[in-house]
Amino acid sequence: MEFAKPAFDVGFATNDLDGFRALWEQQAGIAYDHLAKLGDGFHQHRWRQGDSIIKINHTRKPLEAQPPGGYQALTLRAATAADLETPDGMPVRLRADTDADLTLHVVTSDLDAFTHFYGTRLGLMADGPATFRLGGSRIVATTGPQPARFGWQDRGLRYMTVQIFDCDGLTAALERQGVEIGQAPKTVGQVRYSFVRDPDGNWIELSERASLTGKPITEE
Repeated sequence: MEFAKPAFDVGFATNDLDGFRALWEQQAGIAYDHLAKLGDGFHQHRWRQGDSIIKINHTRKPLEAQPPGGYQALTLRAATAADLETPDGMPVRLRADTDADLTLHVVTSDLDAFTHFYGTRLGLMADGPATFRLGGSRIVATTGPQPARFGWQDRGLRYMTVQIFDCDGLTAALERQGVEIGQAPKTVGQVRYSFVRDPDGNWIELSERASLTGKPITEE
């Protein structure tokens, strides 16, 4: 698989924009990047961590509190170590002794299936036991009970994003390989995106963004 950006992103949904803003800017020292409108009442606020974007999808529509899914914590590279948490109580660890700008911690019920999906299907680079890397970002798995399944717009940390060059082609190829399709490709502005789900039901966004690919998006 060819990636359009050397890192993956992560996405949250929340009603508490002020709480996330305080976390990223005041406590973690992460710079705000920009605002994007998603539709369906969601505005996406974006903070940059290395080449990764931390996406906070904010809505005034009440979102019920939910337990974590498979994506359960973040470790961010920072000059000073600290143990923080999101407004929903998810751990966010700041560490100076890490070689990744962003590490996503996931619980899987089947380590072999996790390894096959992220290594073979998504094409991330192996980076140690139960660990895969894309540039400055890394995903690390531990085994545990089957995580609860949620929608990608449910409250909490719900998805990761890989930037690619051909959303339709890759989505179709993964479907032929038996990967669960969470959402068929659609277009918002100059972004064509879809969602697939890993073997534990976690969401992965496949994003074809014109500003990264250099290829304009046209409506199908």
